[in-house]
Amino acid sequence: MGDDDTVFFPDNLLTVLNKFDHRQPYYIGSLSESHLQNIYFSYGMAYGGGGFAISRPLAEALARMQDGCLRRYPALYGSDDRIQACMAELGVPLTKHPGFHQYDVYGDLLGLLASHPVAPIVTLHHLDVVKPLFPDARSRPAAVRRLFDGPVKLDTAGLMQQSICYDGANRWTVSVAWGFTVLVARGIMSPREMEMPARTFLNWYRRADYTAYAFNTRPMARSPCQKPAVYYMSSARRQAGRGGETTVTRYERWRHPNETRPACRWDIADPDAHLDHIVVLKKPDPGLWDRSPRRNCCRVVSSPKDGGENGEKTMTIDVGVCREGEFSQVAGA
Repeated sequence: MGDDDTVFFPDNLLTVLNKFDHRQPYYIGSLSESHLQNIYFSYGMAYGGGGFAISRPLAEALARMQDGCLRRYPALYGSDDRIQACMAELGVPLTKHPGFHQYDVYGDLLGLLASHPVAPIVTLHHLDVVKPLFPDARSRPAAVRRLFDGPVKLDTAGLMQQSICYDGANRWTVSVAWGFTVLVARGIMSPREMEMPARTFLNWYRRADYTAYAFNTRPMARSPCQKPAVYYMSSARRQAGRGGETTVTRYERWRHPNETRPACRWDIADPDAHLDHIVVLKKPDPGLWDRSPRRNCCRVVSSPKDGGENGEKTMTIDVGVCREGEFSQVAGA
């Protein structure tokens, strides 16, 4: 079940549901990003905008008692609220999955999607309220189509999955949200920090501050030296090779028309000045979620050093399953 403005990723939805025994009663979904919303409604409720799934045995049990149940809760608001009340009567708790996204926020989803949980993305919601996923897209629907026409077709399982690595030569931190964006920041930022969403968005309750989120967040960098350069996916294709098919996604630097880059005194090259686009190579991995959850690893294959040879301003990154003993660290550290 979902709202009329819920976007589903069907293959990932099937991947999630296949983990459960369809013969058992299951109520699967997720909460709101707003702590206040969860208090006003329930921390045990699957939000309808984020979508939720009910197994067949539970749907049959619900059908037998739903009419009477709904009459017992006339004061509740919304079908998802009433459904949760009926689930409470049936004694079936919510099985939470972080891939269902209510997105009770305003502003830019960049911070949330660039640090997506290590789980298949199942839904998006409120895309008519937030900024377009890709700021250079003609419209919000066009931005969603870019996702589905490219990364979703090539490797749905890997969509939005974060990888964190470092360009030791330039002393840059690199965060890849595959199929969506690459962030490049000056200096070394720990994976613990990078996997925490940056607050590019605002709370559903506009007067509320960051303490009203139901998850950890980090502030946007105030120093011009720490502000990351953002690269959005512009194209995606398959490439055949001896080792099998590889996906090639290209990410272009996005600059707001009124954006300025204040001077920074750090003795570290500015990725905004030395890097115009990024190419990410990744083999499709449809069995990604058959294994225990773990972020993919990324490796900087090539990058410009002080502009690179012949003025080349391109970085190439390889993303894939972590090798034996591999983890996110600066080379030589």
